[in-house]
Amino acid sequence: MLYELVAVVRPGNIAEVKEIARTTGSLILGSNGVVRGLTNWGTFLLTKPVTKHQVRHIQGHHFVMRFDSSPQTQEAVRTMLGLDPRMIRFGVVKLGDGTLNGMKDVQGSVEWNRLEQERETESLARGL
Repeated sequence: MLYELVAVVRPGNIAEVKEIARTTGSLILGSNGVVRGLTNWGTFLLTKPVTKHQVRHIQGHHFVMRFDSSPQTQEAVRTMLGLDPRMIRFGVVKLGDGTLNGMKDVQGSVEWNRLEQERETESLARGL
């Protein structure tokens, strides 16, 4: 199955983000999975303040990982990330319909275009 992980790590130390991504990738590869892509989105403000492990966060470092693995490996990734105190939030979704034809065109990288999003927000604010 093809999955997409969107993770939010506490900001301030890029080494923590790299370590979490490396550990997650190692878990997937160790279970005969494949990491299709890893994209670093950087630090963004959260939509609302989040309290995790008795610390209030207003920013988070975001990254996206696309991977193929078994459902058991995906559950192990969720368990590992849920126990990590450096994580603020994460979500894993299944992509495609589970068939090869449904997954063959999915790219590994997930680009975030800030300029395009800002233009859309400005045009909506102007009522265009």
